[in-house]
Amino acid sequence: MTRILVVAAFLGLAAGLARGQAPPAGAWQDSPGYLRLFAPTGARAAAYRIYVSTLDIETLLRRLATDPAVLHPPGAWSPAALLPADAFGQTGGYDRSKLARLYGSKRAMVARGPRERDGRATEAWTLVSPYPSRDMDHLEPGTMLIVLDLDRSGGP
Repeated sequence: MTRILVVAAFLGLAAGLARGQAPPAGAWQDSPGYLRLFAPTGARAAAYRIYVSTLDIETLLRRLATDPAVLHPPGAWSPAALLPADAFGQTGGYDRSKLARLYGSKRAMVARGPRERDGRATEAWTLVSPYPSRDMDHLEPGTMLIVLDLDRSGGP
């Protein structure tokens, strides 16, 4: 029975890796509750995954610098202070005015960049710190990671 469970778990993990659905390595917690807020609705929603970490964005960027799957085109992974609307974009069902009030005069630190598999970019990552709580009541001190699977996005 134990062997069957181990094999089933391995096959589930392998299937997730094949679809690009494995969680990123490190201190990330899968947070699907954020998808309704920051991912588009409809068929494109399946291309998005969201994770959170208690670590600050600078620590996470240092860790990503050693990841061989991270690509480094000009401007990628450079943190920038952005207004919330620029950090989270126009997709998703979040209340834009509530998010703006939540951040107030504060800016979100945002870093974006691609990751590759088999020699081509397969994911676009966006790191945001601090990030809103799911109820958009307060800002969490860690970092949110929004992953767009380019193979499933329906884009070019």
